[in-house]
Amino acid sequence: MPDRHVQPSGAQLLWGDRSRPPRGPKPTMSLPRIVEAAVQLADSEGLEALSMQRLAGELGVGTMSLYRYVPSKDELTSLMLDTAIGAPPDIGKRAGWRSAMETWARANVSVFERHPWALALVTRPRVMGPNEVGFLEAGLAALRGTGLGPADMLNIVLLVNGFVRGSAPFVADRGSDEPQMISAAMLAEFGQQEAFPTVCEVMAAVAQRRPGKADVPFEYGLRRVLDGVAARIESL
Repeated sequence: MPDRHVQPSGAQLLWGDRSRPPRGPKPTMSLPRIVEAAVQLADSEGLEALSMQRLAGELGVGTMSLYRYVPSKDELTSLMLDTAIGAPPDIGKRAGWRSAMETWARANVSVFERHPWALALVTRPRVMGPNEVGFLEAGLAALRGTGLGPADMLNIVLLVNGFVRGSAPFVADRGSDEPQMISAAMLAEFGQQEAFPTVCEVMAAVAQRRPGKADVPFEYGLRRVLDGVAARIESL
């Protein structure tokens, strides 16, 4: 009976040897090259521009030839996400859990700064790849020696991770003088000052001062989240 080639599953693609070519004729490309091209396309034009046909065109090959390496777009985006996430930060030499978690959170949000399309993927059900599990390992390791139990450690990492993901859509505006979603001037333009007096007061006040790094919403929020973690650790 002839040997039939079985396409690897998403987990096998993520956790297996990506450099190993598929069976059949001598391969003209590699899975890492395909994933790298897909990431570059999503970086430049967004995830909505990605299709197997478009990617094949970028690589100069036939669409069907891509399916020798990756069975579907879903598996491809899983590989793209783990590639975009990259290696976790080295927090082994950080002084204290808080410094380590700050480094971890900033490295986490920088993924979405470099690859905004990745945010939509991390909220979907999926198999986590080696790089994503590496981030989880680093976050949990940062909390070792604090006295926290396993459940607290995991919940705190998920809490900080949730804060990062919630902040990610706004990281492009971190250096601006005023949040971009609304302004007192815009509300005044539409005659809405009386309907939203507190919003107008706060936004006008914020717009009049030049924020330092500590006032940047991401840094401010991270500080407050970690203050809560510190209170939990001190209560043990």
